[in-house]
Amino acid sequence: MSRQLGELGAWDVVVVGSGSAGSTAAIAAARHGARTLLVEKLPFLGGVSTAVLDTFYGVYTPGSRARKVVGGLADEVVAALRRLGPMVERPNTYGAGTGITYLAEHLKVVWESLVTGAGVSVLLHGFVQDAEVAGGRVRALTVATKAGLARVRAAVVVDASGDADLCHFAGLGYELAGEDEPAQTLTTTFRLVNVDLDRRRGLAKEELHRLMAEAARSGAYDLPRHDGSDHRTPVEGMTATVMTRLPSARRRGGRVVNATDPALLTEAELAGRRQALEYVRFLVDQVPGYERARLAALSTQVGVRETRRVYGDARLTAADVLAARQFDDQIGLCGAPIEDHHAGEGTTWRYLPDGAVVGIPFGTLVARDAANVLVAGRCFSATHDAHAAVRSMGQCMAMGQAAGTAAALAARALVDVREVGFDRLAAALRADGAVLDPDLAAAAS
Repeated sequence: MSRQLGELGAWDVVVVGSGSAGSTAAIAAARHGARTLLVEKLPFLGGVSTAVLDTFYGVYTPGSRARKVVGGLADEVVAALRRLGPMVERPNTYGAGTGITYLAEHLKVVWESLVTGAGVSVLLHGFVQDAEVAGGRVRALTVATKAGLARVRAAVVVDASGDADLCHFAGLGYELAGEDEPAQTLTTTFRLVNVDLDRRRGLAKEELHRLMAEAARSGAYDLPRHDGSDHRTPVEGMTATVMTRLPSARRRGGRVVNATDPALLTEAELAGRRQALEYVRFLVDQVPGYERARLAALSTQVGVRETRRVYGDARLTAADVLAARQFDDQIGLCGAPIEDHHAGEGTTWRYLPDGAVVGIPFGTLVARDAANVLVAGRCFSATHDAHAAVRSMGQCMAMGQAAGTAAALAARALVDVREVGFDRLAAALRADGAVLDPDLAAAAS
């Protein structure tokens, strides 16, 4: 029996996905006067920032002299976290720049407070299932809710779903990760307690990796990745990890499927937890400081690095990143290296020149095939390699702030997103503390 769609109203801006990109997009849109709805599939806000990881990377450049290249709403998020409890600023294991490690449970509350405080309406447990498109515009979304399917009308849509779900259902163009080159692997993260941090600090990363490789070769442990990392957290005696490695794409029936495929995603979720327990067993058995450690938590979901990358008005390339190219319409900066988590052993790292940054063009956030759709976060328009640098959560917050601001300006002026005028957008971003110019990046304190 068919059921009539419910109605969730008409909005100036609808943001799909509440991760680092989506939450900042919603906050920015609402603060700039747009009636904004934020739709999230999980029971809390934050996406990867609360469900998988606990560290903001990309805020600082790596190299001999760290510079802070992300500001604006990101600064407010960090300040709110500091008010709730201690945080840890620490170097990345592979030289990707200083990371800001927080308590993910605190960040859930910070996102909620900032989002609702800006006047955003929030819908949790909401999955986008379809889109109505007419005249090159997305007119409405169909969202699956606990009460059934519901229709949401929007003047402007920001797809910050990570998987470009809105763009997929709207029939907009995108590149499927894994189709032309290997997709980045998936990772289930986990945290341990009762770790003797002093003893753990005495073991260099090279020695940890040697122990991993030896344990895997012995056949006693199933450890597909031998260069995984662990790090301290704001909780005394607790560490968090990025260790497991799961395949993210395969050919099935003559076509490529990746983590947007329900069967592959289900397999990865189940396998990731099993694999995490193997790494826990290895740490307790083999690594100094972990002798009395116990598993405290597994990530809420498997960590996904790339699935769909939308075709935008512009497309960022690896050549742009490695040459630290600047753009006339850049809305943010990135100094993070290209970080390619591929199948097999090792992770490929390619660095920008020391202290250099690449600009993030606004055109990479404008969906090529629509008049009123912006993207932000890891579904933005970039090649596989460029994406591997600019998908850090610091850059996702910068992209989200830009997309949300542009969406509000377009919706309130009743114009297409391309008609906002970059000078106007840039002025609004600078007034809100965003860092657009390399010369204005601050030296890290």
